[in-house]
Amino acid sequence: MDSADVTFVILTKNEAPNIGACLASLPKGSRALVYDALSDDGTASLAQSAGANVVSAPWAGFVAARDAAAQLVKTPWTFMLDADERISPALARELECLQPGPHIGSYSMPRRNHFCGRWIRSAGWWPDRLVRLFRTGQARLVARGASSQGVHETWHPGGECHELASPIEHYSYDSPAGYRRKFSLYTDLEAGSGRAAFADVVGAWLVVPARFAWYWLRRGGIFEGWRGAFVCGGNATYPAVVATKSWLRKDAARDRKGQ
Repeated sequence: MDSADVTFVILTKNEAPNIGACLASLPKGSRALVYDALSDDGTASLAQSAGANVVSAPWAGFVAARDAAAQLVKTPWTFMLDADERISPALARELECLQPGPHIGSYSMPRRNHFCGRWIRSAGWWPDRLVRLFRTGQARLVARGASSQGVHETWHPGGECHELASPIEHYSYDSPAGYRRKFSLYTDLEAGSGRAAFADVVGAWLVVPARFAWYWLRRGGIFEGWRGAFVCGGNATYPAVVATKSWLRKDAARDRKGQ
């Protein structure tokens, strides 16, 4: 695949510490479109100095932002990338060797998630395969839940989806505090996508021990030491925290209406 046929789309909001390394990892000759949510830390300037095309717009949620950015792509192929991700050298070489036929609409690839300086090979974090490369204009983005503010979106492309072997490197969590910040943000966003009942909250918390055991024992989190315990705990409690926050919001909204 000719590098000039691919645009790497990157959403940013105050990603000055990440954007340089992200753009530097892209295959030579490829295009980069940075869709920036009015950063105030110099992200846009850094991206422009690295050769990226930068478009600034107010933040309207993950789905709306990714859709808007994807519509600006002019190349035959679109690659969705996050600012805290890197194209591994092996993946760059694999992309250059691709010769997609007309029946191929997209490619998925594994993602190596790093936590506190270590690649987490288990606990449900690997291979974390995602569809990121697809024919421009031929994929539909669907978010978890009903809100455009939701996270963990999925691209549904047309045509056949082929699997690539080489990974994206994901440096999302450099500390437990960083993990907790994103955990809080993402559960807040997902809680806004639904309206959980109290029974949903109770049910979600009752299965937390079973979920932890699944990730810890069956998915191999036990082999990751304290990092594995931390990750498994987050995986296990995530749905319960989302349900709780959703129920509390629903309860608070009902109280406001009664005033």
